Parts: sequence; C-alpha cells; structure tokens
Amino acid sequence: MALHPEVAAYRAARAAAGAPPLYAQTLVEARAADLAAIRAGTGAVEPVTEVRDERIPGPAGELPLRVYRPAGSGPLPTLLYFFGGGWTLGSIDTADGICRRLANAVPCQVITVGYRLAPEHPFPAAVHDCHAATSWVARHAEELGVDPTRLAVGGDSAGGNLAAAVTLLSRTDGPPLAAQLLVYPNTDSSGEPAGDDDPTLFNRRSVAWYRTHYLADPAHARDPLASPLLADDLSGLPPALVITAELDPLRAEGQRYAERLRDAGVSTRTEHYPGMIHGFFAMPGTFTDGRRAQGSAAAFLRERFGLSDGPAGFDVAAAPTDTAAGDG
Repeated sequence: MALHPEVAAYRAARAAAGAPPLYAQTLVEARAADLAAIRAGTGAVEPVTEVRDERIPGPAGELPLRVYRPAGSGPLPTLLYFFGGGWTLGSIDTADGICRRLANAVPCQVITVGYRLAPEHPFPAAVHDCHAATSWVARHAEELGVDPTRLAVGGDSAGGNLAAAVTLLSRTDGPPLAAQLLVYPNTDSSGEPAGDDDPTLFNRRSVAWYRTHYLADPAHARDPLASPLLADDLSGLPPALVITAELDPLRAEGQRYAERLRDAGVSTRTEHYPGMIHGFFAMPGTFTDGRRAQGSAAAFLRERFGLSDGPAGFDVAAAPTDTAAGDG
C-alpha cells in the first residue's frame, strides 16, 4: 500500500513535530489536540448565510445543536451531521468546516448535534442523543425550516457509526430518512482492530483506545447499535454513500457494511480513496482527496434530495477510480 504524496508529507511533518499520539495523552489533552489538528487541516472557513446555536431537550438533559442555513427561503432539505472522534473526542466545533462546506455545496441546511461523550457517558448515550435530536428536528420541521420528506443523517468515523445506528432506530421508531452518508464508519467493534501501530497516524491502538472508553461493558460490542454490521437485517434502510480510505484500520468494516447494505436491497454507493488515511475527509486544506470526497458527498445528497446542479466553484470532479454504485 503506497502512501499518497500528501499523506507522506503529512506523516513526515507529524514525525518531525514529535507530538504524542492521542491515545498517549490525557483526555483533556487529546480533546484539545484533536480539535487543533482538524482546524489546521480544514482550510479556509467558509461563510454560510446563517449559523446559529440552539439547545433542545435530550434523553438526559439539554443537547446543543448548531444550525447552518444557506441562502433560500421556505423548508430546505436537511442533513443531521454527527461529528467524529471515537465517541470520546470531538465536538460541534470539530465538524464546523464539514458542515459549512456541505451546507453551501449541496445546498441544504445542516444541523450538527453535540451528543454526550465517553467515558463520562458510555454506550448507548451517544446513539440515543443522536436519534433524539433527529426525531426532535423532524417534529419541529416547520419552525426550523426543514423539509421533513428530505431529511438525511451522516457523519465521519464514530459519527458515521452513529448515523448508521440512527437509521436502525429510525426504521422502526421514525423519523423517515432520505439518505445516510457514512464516512469511514466504525461498523464492527467485536473483533480485533485491523492495521498497524504507526504512531503518526490513526492506527489499531487508536481504535482499541476509543472502544475501551465507549464500551464500558465489552459485551456491548455485539449490540447492533454499537456494531451495525452485526445487525440481523439491514433491509429498509435509506440509500447510502459509504466512503473509505485505503490506509484506514476501519476500511474493511466500512466496505463490508456497504456490501451487506447492497445484499439487503439498499441502494448503496461506495467510494474508496487509494493512499488515503483515516481523517482525510475532515482535512480538505491538507488533502486534495478530502475536498474531492466532500464534493462527492454533496453530489450524493443533492441527488437524494432531488436538487439540480450545485453551486459553481465547488470541486466535485473525478471520483476515485474504484467508485462503485449499486441499487441492491
């Protein structure tokens, strides 16, 4: 597996800086370092017509939301976006760059959810927070300017895991969803982590560290809300885009989840980025493929929302060579 030149440069810079891996830091240090790294890799902050913070009732108290609304009046298609960070790190600010770019590029309203983090609040707190927020948005569609017939969920890494779990809950409990965007998602926490131990990159030790914080009871790893790949039945879920990276320890489980979705009759598109690493989607200022992948995500959502061509000037060119699509 060859490193993309941009990944090689990124890895060399991290090695030269000598920063310890996140799993070797305290939680306070790791949370700050994670946000700083993402901000450094995001690139220019895009203006959005309206950005506001809200607080809504959640399963165990108030939940913060951030609403990104592009130009336009009336009800808009809306994406609920769940940030990454191994259920342990991350915040609404972590996903700010992604939410801004997708809001402008689709265009659609994007709402990100400040779900509770582990280890303070282990599984299934985050799942229930995300589903509660999705349901609340659907119930308050009129006041939020949401088109409830065009509501989607998405997220990267642990956020992709949470989006997949929300689709499982929504299949039986509502609300109906138009699409799911899963960016290098965790889908199976029951086995040994894959990959190597390169301390300059997200590796199998990173995966194990996050799991330890999130799954207070190791038996929870077999629960489909923690490991959606283990669900008995994936039929009836919304159409999906699953994005994976070649050098990511989560690559295989993301690809297997896409295969299972297709086998269950779910319209599923996959995009795989050779030479890329976990986290690239959130760092379009560092990785050209991060910008391309965000463009592909916007194009997928635009299609699922029934929108015409997106705004000029957003790079949606050249999906990776081994992109696959299927309608089940």
